[in-house]
Amino acid sequence: MRIGLHRKRLLSICTSLVLAFAAATALAADFSGSWLAQVAGPNTDGYTVTFVFKQDGAELTGTVQGNQGPPVAIHDGKVDGNRISFDIVLAGVKISHAGTINDAGNQILLTTKTDQPEFPGQALRLTRIK
Repeated sequence: MRIGLHRKRLLSICTSLVLAFAAATALAADFSGSWLAQVAGPNTDGYTVTFVFKQDGAELTGTVQGNQGPPVAIHDGKVDGNRISFDIVLAGVKISHAGTINDAGNQILLTTKTDQPEFPGQALRLTRIK
């Protein structure tokens, strides 16, 4: 009788874990795709930056491309529910990004920061390209 009770408890625990994992996965936002942002420049009216994200579970990869030069690879990209974070290295400067996607899944509010005073952080609004 005790073996049956232990099996039932084990089955109940395993079922609960599977359901909890499935619910957490279902709640994760989908960041995959192409996104546009207008970035303010120090000497110009600004320029467009294209972000291309590929999400695989909690991992985020992709590129960032301004109006000049080749795309820059994303490093250390992470997804946590409706939040993302990633870094890029541009001209030897590490730029950290963190943001959240809105409920509709069509905009990301992103903040950037560096440890270089000549490159101050910015707030960006990314819009999904359909």
